[in-house]
Amino acid sequence: MKAVNHTSGKALADDLVLANTLLRRMRGLLGRKALVCGEGLWIKPCKGVHTFGMRFPIDVVFLDQELRVIAVTQFLQPNRLTRIYINAASVLELPSGTAERTATVTGDRISIK
Repeated sequence: MKAVNHTSGKALADDLVLANTLLRRMRGLLGRKALVCGEGLWIKPCKGVHTFGMRFPIDVVFLDQELRVIAVTQFLQPNRLTRIYINAASVLELPSGTAERTATVTGDRISIK
């Protein structure tokens, strides 16, 4: 799958993996050594994430039901928690710097195909 910031027209991830089962959501990015530019994980459903046990920082984009960005956490370091976003329906976990590089901000519309 691919994720594109429809507002800016910039690609967020060309290799997006869906984590929509309990096991896939629990595993997330654990065990990976890195997340490279173009890769991403779409966690659905999700209202908050943690990076306990991870080895690298990530950007986290919180999306509502209509795939509008409701919050962005940039450069989330290992062994940290995000806050819980009640209105979030899903989350994109992306390589650090992706949100800044693609100018992704609250209110943007994301398309996933």
